[in-house]
Amino acid sequence: MAVYKTITVNEDTSLAIWKVDEAEDKLWKDVELTPHCQARFDGMKSELHRRAFLSIRHLLAEYGYTDSDLVYDLNGKPHLRDGKFISITHSHNFTGIIISKSEEVGIDIEMQRDKILRIAHKFTPFEEYRTLANTAAIIRKLTIVWGAKESLYKIYGHRGLSFLHHINVQDFMFDNKNTTAQIIFMGDLSNYDIRFLEFEEFTCVYATRDKS
Repeated sequence: MAVYKTITVNEDTSLAIWKVDEAEDKLWKDVELTPHCQARFDGMKSELHRRAFLSIRHLLAEYGYTDSDLVYDLNGKPHLRDGKFISITHSHNFTGIIISKSEEVGIDIEMQRDKILRIAHKFTPFEEYRTLANTAAIIRKLTIVWGAKESLYKIYGHRGLSFLHHINVQDFMFDNKNTTAQIIFMGDLSNYDIRFLEFEEFTCVYATRDKS
């Protein structure tokens, strides 16, 4: 078992991605769940979800944490008991976490697929993407935008936040691997830095709050 990729975002923040290709019994090695998380695990009917759940515990171990160090608030947002910030994601056979000791963070992994074309109007003004060269490019860009908004939603942690109306992701070039975003919600404005990477037809997007 091994980490697929790690990225140092800055001196306080880093992320790790796991490619889940192990059998479930292998992923149990060195993992001990709290009663709460064991109950969640026992309720999972999908083997893929169970394997992803266990792989995230191995990612936590890469940073010196166990399952008991992870707690969730009433909105379902994860926190670490020592006060560091964390965000968690999983998509099919990839999982990821981002941890920071100084700033709010969010992460999202998504598979690049044409389904996103059918739901684009629900989270972004779709006409902005009609100038792209081909359908594949549109899918890539929409997946990045969706991932950015998912990451920001995880940071904000407030029910009622609308992807379409409250979160704005600035346009970007694929080669730059970054952009910025704003959340305007209930009279408050906050700014964020967005970075992304693509691998094996998946997209990982991660966000940090702009402290400037």
